[in-house]
Amino acid sequence: METYLQITSVWGTYLAIAVFVLGIAWRVYEWSTTPKSPVPLGLFPKPKTGAGRFGKMLKDTFLAPHSARIEPRMWLFAMMFHVAALAAFVGHLRIIQEYPLLPQWLGEDGMNTFAAWAGGIAGTLMMIAVLYWIGRRTFGPFKNLSVPEDFLLLALLLGVIIMGNHMRFFGHVHAETYREWFQSLLAFRPMLPDEIVHSNVGWSLGTHMLFVDLLLIYFPFSKLVHTIGSFSANLVRSE
Repeated sequence: METYLQITSVWGTYLAIAVFVLGIAWRVYEWSTTPKSPVPLGLFPKPKTGAGRFGKMLKDTFLAPHSARIEPRMWLFAMMFHVAALAAFVGHLRIIQEYPLLPQWLGEDGMNTFAAWAGGIAGTLMMIAVLYWIGRRTFGPFKNLSVPEDFLLLALLLGVIIMGNHMRFFGHVHAETYREWFQSLLAFRPMLPDEIVHSNVGWSLGTHMLFVDLLLIYFPFSKLVHTIGSFSANLVRSE
């Protein structure tokens, strides 16, 4: 188990972050050196002021009103996934540093209960959304438009979520232990606490991180990179 965790949750993590950062930097360089079109690409109606264009870019990026009008059901599941993913990301910040006020207000038991409910709800909503997307591409009218990459990305996301949910619903390791492991990675002095190695979630943490590593490595070269490029694309459409 310790060897598996070393591969997936230590050295694999370093490799995945390095590939992700370098890949995103390469993508940004490509975008920044692409010649600008001499023809305005903005869509009507266009805001007249810079502040209006910036606001439209934010609305199109985070609310996607065009998608809501074209396919409201898909938009609903997409918004559900993204809001839940944001909540999960905020919750994961506890493994870097504990929040300064919540534990004082809620107490240790209250904080653990709050984290369990918030993390469990977020993980469940994300899993429902990914299962919907898999069904939509497997049985719906979009089946003929789907390519292997679509199912690969959904499989990686589902693996991350299922293993994360297993740790949340069946694990008995507290955030302090995960923080000890993750802070050792940040300090480049990696260590795996015995409580993780010998717990009932050691294998699920390792598999969770395996899917995370693969997703990070593939991210800059996949269609998911639209999450970063969408800002500039939506700004161009408002010019």
